This record gives sequence, structure tokens and C-alpha cells, in this order.
Amino acid sequence: MEREKSLGGLTVFFRLSLGSESLHNYYSTNFSLMHHHKWSLSEVENLLPWEKEIYCSLLVKALEEEKRQHESQQNR
Repeated sequence: MEREKSLGGLTVFFRLSLGSESLHNYYSTNFSLMHHHKWSLSEVENLLPWEKEIYCSLLVKALEEEKRQHESQQNR
């Protein structure tokens, strides 16, 4: 308990914000949203968790569609 106090709440922050995803996934997701949607880091970080989940699923669908189109062009 004393150690958590000395970290200034940093432990609590990471438990709450990264509880359901790895640190690598957190940064990869942020990068993808910034790169593909041209958002700033502050815009991505200010999303509510459910908003981020929706935008991530839309991004995955768009990338899958882009991949399918690319493959169909190569097969022609």
C-alpha cells in the first residue's frame, strides 16, 4: 500500500486504463487510429472506451475490405 502511494496513483491509472489490453496493443491501436484516421494523439486518448472499441472495429473492417480489393486486383 505504501508503494502505491509513492507512485502518485500511477499504479491505479494503469490498472484502470490498461486492465483489458496489453501495453503493446494500447500503443498499436493508438498508432493505427492516428495513422488511418489522421487523428491526433489527444483525440484518440480522449475517446471513451466504448467509442474507441467502435472505431477500432470499423478500422478493422475497412482494412479487411482494402485487403480483399487488393487481392482481387492481383488475381485479375
